[in-house]
Amino acid sequence: MINNKIYIIGLLLFGLISCSHENEVEQPITGQIPAIDSLIEKEIAADHIPGAVIQVKKGDSILHRAAYGYSKKYDYNLKQLEYPQKMTTDHLFDLASLTKVCATTLGIMKLVDEGQIALDNPVFNYLPEFDQGEKSKITVRHLLTHSSGLAQWKPTYYYASNPQQCRQYIADLSLKWKVGEERHYSDLGFMVLGDIIEKVTGMPMNNYLQQEIYGPLDLSHTVFNPLEKELEPVIAATSHGNPFEKQMVYDNNFGYRVAVEPELWDGWRQYTLQGEVNDGNAWYANKGVAGHAGLFSSVDNLQVLIDLLLHDGVYGGEQIISPSVVDTFLTEDRFGNGLGWAMDSEFISAEGSPAGTFGHTGFTGTSIVAVPRDSLSIILLTNRQNVGRQENGYYFDLGPLRQAVYNAVKKER
Repeated sequence: MINNKIYIIGLLLFGLISCSHENEVEQPITGQIPAIDSLIEKEIAADHIPGAVIQVKKGDSILHRAAYGYSKKYDYNLKQLEYPQKMTTDHLFDLASLTKVCATTLGIMKLVDEGQIALDNPVFNYLPEFDQGEKSKITVRHLLTHSSGLAQWKPTYYYASNPQQCRQYIADLSLKWKVGEERHYSDLGFMVLGDIIEKVTGMPMNNYLQQEIYGPLDLSHTVFNPLEKELEPVIAATSHGNPFEKQMVYDNNFGYRVAVEPELWDGWRQYTLQGEVNDGNAWYANKGVAGHAGLFSSVDNLQVLIDLLLHDGVYGGEQIISPSVVDTFLTEDRFGNGLGWAMDSEFISAEGSPAGTFGHTGFTGTSIVAVPRDSLSIILLTNRQNVGRQENGYYFDLGPLRQAVYNAVKKER
């Protein structure tokens, strides 16, 4: 009898323990758009993404808010974890290139508003290293519109071990295109913009943003290098080391030709990244803080930043950035995009959107679409890298999913 009781109690305890692992975090779903759930759950079931968080807001109303799947599903050897970590709407994500707009562009906007930076001033006004040859023609506007002529990407960590060396390396690089003539999306250009913010303000970019934007907006979960903070946020895992960048360096038929001897540097991370920025140039050469990548944030904090722009720079009754500056940055240029922000509907996977729509994407699987005409925003955050790469060496293409989500929202509204 006693043995039977022990056996039954054991089964109950095992069941409770199992349930606690499987349901350790409730995944809140508040939604008026059921089609979104099926779209995202389909990609999770296909193991294209491990998890996602989405928020759709119109005016003051949340139309859809949910967390799906897992924040960490696989280990470094791409073996599924015995107890994958559940995704929640509180999770922080490595924003990747959303850093360009949610950090660097906002910082430049603030400094333009204060008269400390002029968009058509040459970069060498702020960084004397750029007063050489054709690079002396590059303006702040050129950097924001990806028309500076700087290369799109280089493994700066092969040439630099700190931010100062990185800046000098970029300043000494030959231009790849003529200044101002064409748009070529450039991480290097935004790295330079981050340097300008630091030079003008006399403080690290992350400190300036915290003081002037994130702090006043009470964004306690929008940070660089989150593992260094006293808070202990839950963070979605990304890649297993940097296999994509390593192939870009080693394989001339993959990514970009970078003209380096691959074996001359071997600092590649060999563990699953969770709280360290995925981007190699941000991590290896810039210690986690750079103008093109490095920012981590949550869906709620990102919503505040988007609301700020949709309300002409006002948040909580306070004018953070003037309406005229917001309008300047969100007006299409001759390339069909804003300053920093993308407005090309194909690029942001929002084809069929009205004029004035803006957004951006991030390599880790993050994206934002905002439609000022409808006071609408869609924030979709995934950690696609944690499932590993596909057979072709690339991570799962989120473009069709983003477009399908936009279409579902458009249909409902």
